[in-house]
Amino acid sequence: MSGKIPVHPGSGNVFADLGFDNPEEMQLRADLVQQLREIIKRRRLTQLAAAKLLGIRQPDLSALLHGHLTRYSLGRLLKFMTILYRDVQIVVKAKPRHRSARLTVAFG
Repeated sequence: MSGKIPVHPGSGNVFADLGFDNPEEMQLRADLVQQLREIIKRRRLTQLAAAKLLGIRQPDLSALLHGHLTRYSLGRLLKFMTILYRDVQIVVKAKPRHRSARLTVAFG
């Protein structure tokens, strides 16, 4: 055995690389949860206070913040952003011819 581990370039979406169904939506959810985590930290909210603000139980928020992404829909995660005083803007536009259509989120 040569001791070398084969390395394969990733696609940029770990959910696609691991074979998840709907990898783009899963990546969007992960990005939104990361933003949620940062907002909670910046506002110095406890999980209990943040959960109360979002209208969910603290154990459910904890699970979400630890990567359990399927309990809440993409729409619900977007609603959490508005509860935390973030504007949410959805833009639909034509895609370039050289690639397939995709879902993305940008934070400003």
